[in-house]
Amino acid sequence: MTGSAAPPAKVLFTPFVRAGDYVFVSGQAAVDEDGRLVPGTFEEELRRSIDNVRRVLSQAGLALSDVVKVGAYVEDPADLPEYNRIYPEYFPHAPARTTLTSCLGGIVKFELDVIAYAGD
Repeated sequence: MTGSAAPPAKVLFTPFVRAGDYVFVSGQAAVDEDGRLVPGTFEEELRRSIDNVRRVLSQAGLALSDVVKVGAYVEDPADLPEYNRIYPEYFPHAPARTTLTSCLGGIVKFELDVIAYAGD
């Protein structure tokens, strides 16, 4: 099952896919409801990205607390301390996590994808 809760994208994009008891959420960046990039500070982009993940999860009947794996993409390695400071606000349950830097081509400062568990 796929979902379409996230803002529309300019490319082929499925916001989430359910596979068994897991929901895989595609990368979410700082975009608005119309799919337009909303540039801001690192913190603003991070929070908007996570809010977009939250909306997609909600369409799948899940919440951030159901996330078991986080993939984060941070453009500037200098922003890692700020990411690490804000992260526990959204993921206090400490899911597994991978963080990559210098990989967004300067288009956005932050992007996030997650895997959530929908069982039980």
